Amino acid sequence: MYKIKSILVLLLCSTLVFAGIRGKLIGDRVAVFYPVNFDSIGNLPSLAFEKEPVPIGSIPKDWKFIPTFYTSGKETVATFPVGKGVSLYGTGEITGTLLRNGKSIDLWNTDTPGYQRADGNRLYHSHPWVLGVREDGTSFGIIADNTWKQKLMLNDSIRFVSEGPAFRVVVIERSTPQEVVMALTDLVGKIDLPPLWSLGYQQCRWSYEPDSRAKEIADGFISRKIPCDVIWFDIDYMDKFKIFTFDKAKFPDPKGMNNYLHERGMKGVWMIDPGVKLEKGYPVYDEGEKQDNFVKNVTRKDFVGPVWPGDCVFPDFTIPRARAWWAGLYKDFMANGVDGVWNDMNDPSVFKVKTTTMPENNIHRGGGGLPEGNHLRYHNVYGMLMVRATREGILNANPDKRPFVLSRSGYLGSQRYGATWTGDNLAIVEHMKMSIPMSLNLGLSGQAFNGPDIGGFAQNTSPDLFAQWMAMGVFFPFTRGHACQGTNDKEPWAFGPEVEKTCRTAINRRYRLMPYIYTLFHEAATTGMPVMRPTFFADITDMSLRTVDENFLLGDNLLIIPKWAKNSPIPKGNWRVVSINGEESKYDQFQADVLQKEGTIVPVGNLIQSTATYSTDSLTLLVSLNGSGKATGVLYEDANDGFGYKKGEYALWSFNAETKANVVSITITQTAGKYKPKNKLFKIKVISDSKVIESNWLTGNSLKVKI
Repeated sequence: MYKIKSILVLLLCSTLVFAGIRGKLIGDRVAVFYPVNFDSIGNLPSLAFEKEPVPIGSIPKDWKFIPTFYTSGKETVATFPVGKGVSLYGTGEITGTLLRNGKSIDLWNTDTPGYQRADGNRLYHSHPWVLGVREDGTSFGIIADNTWKQKLMLNDSIRFVSEGPAFRVVVIERSTPQEVVMALTDLVGKIDLPPLWSLGYQQCRWSYEPDSRAKEIADGFISRKIPCDVIWFDIDYMDKFKIFTFDKAKFPDPKGMNNYLHERGMKGVWMIDPGVKLEKGYPVYDEGEKQDNFVKNVTRKDFVGPVWPGDCVFPDFTIPRARAWWAGLYKDFMANGVDGVWNDMNDPSVFKVKTTTMPENNIHRGGGGLPEGNHLRYHNVYGMLMVRATREGILNANPDKRPFVLSRSGYLGSQRYGATWTGDNLAIVEHMKMSIPMSLNLGLSGQAFNGPDIGGFAQNTSPDLFAQWMAMGVFFPFTRGHACQGTNDKEPWAFGPEVEKTCRTAINRRYRLMPYIYTLFHEAATTGMPVMRPTFFADITDMSLRTVDENFLLGDNLLIIPKWAKNSPIPKGNWRVVSINGEESKYDQFQADVLQKEGTIVPVGNLIQSTATYSTDSLTLLVSLNGSGKATGVLYEDANDGFGYKKGEYALWSFNAETKANVVSITITQTAGKYKPKNKLFKIKVISDSKVIESNWLTGNSLKVKI
């Protein structure tokens, strides 16, 4: 853990002072600022930063973006001026538009069905982070390194108002917003490369029960030839909602259930909540109570609150011993063939109280460098610390597999431990449309692996809404259909033949784009760039794109425009509509239009039922030439799971196309990695404004197509 006293001594001895503010460079154009009354015990160690920042030099005298710190009653405040024409983004997970100017956000993780609390300005995540983009494209980012309950107000200033002690802020200055996001993830961490199967389509409901129903759903995808990789299991698989148990009547053989999925090329993801039923004789409770691992109330007795099983106690994830105990619970659980884990209700949610969570004066005892503190301090990182322990447990149980964890709640930096989704949305058009800016801003806040419940979780979904949502949702980083109990069936075939056909086409498009999508996830894991990107990333000086949130970029090379989009200006240049799997979106009422940027090459795979049969042995290259007859692209590949890629067992390929005398020549070069896959077959599709020229299957590293 961090040496807090040593850090403070270093700061006091080596910082420049701006009107009573201590400041220091901690990276290239990255500065940290401390108020004179900075409370180290109340704020350190940081849970946002992957490593404690190390001062490297003094702040230049011409540095202009400096905070103002002050105290107002019991609140501590940091403010920054907002210049004319500055567009604000990031701020993590809230509802509303892509542009965050004028927003007031409550940073207090909350169980909020339908986004109905605080007008959607207080959801399941807290990201004390703002990305600012000036008119000329130069950009800045601000981190308030503060886990306490706080507000973020974005009006004529950027203002962080905390209910905790005085805190530090970090300012990033860069030439582009892309560089700011990458610098952010250099500080707070990037996603780890996930297993390939977690990028496939996934089907969930509260709940598929008993096991025969789950098997029926899995077989339904196969019989209808709709690709699917994962079936999810909500709380009803448990014995009376007790975590790490299985209902012996509904799920008598969980290992057999998972094997059933595995035999069909699918995986199983199972839910684990934080609430431990207070029940003597229940091993999870007994062992946790024996080790004294639970959160305390103000009288230092175990806090008890009702959740699904009834009265529950809650692991204190600030205690290293408690995290190790929690991680150890996964050994036997994963031995049932479980592939991934879903941590829900970890806001943490508590029933039958107005606040929906623990009292703010509950006690978290800390350890391993974390000081003891109240729930007001540790509430926002409760889910993050839970997912950290969950991930460690899964890795210990299956050390040769990449872990997959999905968490409802999180904090800035949570992407180091798991993916997230945007919580309990409604089956309404507004929430379908809102899912784009919500996911975009999560990506701009460092969480590249995210997405909504496709089709809407709560309320019945209409056939038209489901078709529209699926046609768009397949291009999100995390792609899962989910439904609440008591609502209508929301499988792709549940709405009749026309919607089933629409869903099959849409999901096929995602799977054919899997080589491109997997390459984007590799980029996210290595650079921090989001998979799903705002349209203005294509031209950061075009002010007309700053508010566009009805379309979005998938990587840099594809622009996704839903059929319902009415206000969708596109970037300058030649963006050509492309067909991914033979569909003609121009004439389809549901399928989103996919536009490819000129001068790019996009690798497309073959049609598959799940990623269990994914292969890059034969690829189609979509080549959209620029005005000079050139185009470039990349492909990443590895074993799709495991950690061999960290030892160089991967391949990164570059594609370069040039045109001379009506012949397009494509050179294929391995630029990194020692992974040596066998020879590949390539089909080339050269896309022009008027037609598509398609080659036969070709082999080799130098391909030619006459146009």
